[in-house]
Amino acid sequence: MRAVIQRVIRAEVRVDGRVAGRIGRGLLVLVGIETEDTPADAQAFAEKIASLRVFNDASGKMNRSVADTGGSVLCVSQFTLYGDCRKGRRPSYDRAATPEVARPLYEAFVAFLRNSLHSDAGGNDSRVQTGEFQAMMEVALVNDGPVTLLLDSTKLF
Repeated sequence: MRAVIQRVIRAEVRVDGRVAGRIGRGLLVLVGIETEDTPADAQAFAEKIASLRVFNDASGKMNRSVADTGGSVLCVSQFTLYGDCRKGRRPSYDRAATPEVARPLYEAFVAFLRNSLHSDAGGNDSRVQTGEFQAMMEVALVNDGPVTLLLDSTKLF
């Protein structure tokens, strides 16, 4: 799995002009699923993201997690995180999981994240919001800091 994590003041994702997910302070997580990913990867990733210390404490030091602050997370599936641009001019997506493989792992990741943040199973009041898997989405955000991090389950970076 790969993720681009952005600390945000607010973020939302729209599908066909309607809001699919919206959060205030928290994290926007763009997540890609690779062909070799497993449910264990999804769980470890969710736990890592929930506990990343990227929010300031009273001293101004990044020492608090989204779980500590009561913030929210907006998860957006993004297979293009596995775009390989090393050859030619057109990205190759050979390492990105097919939708049939990626969807259940993405849904497991979201469920693990909800569990890690003690969020409910769904609904608009949930601390974990999502876009729509395999939909064309418009993502808007106000980055806070800016703080942007990259995660890779195979620890390439």
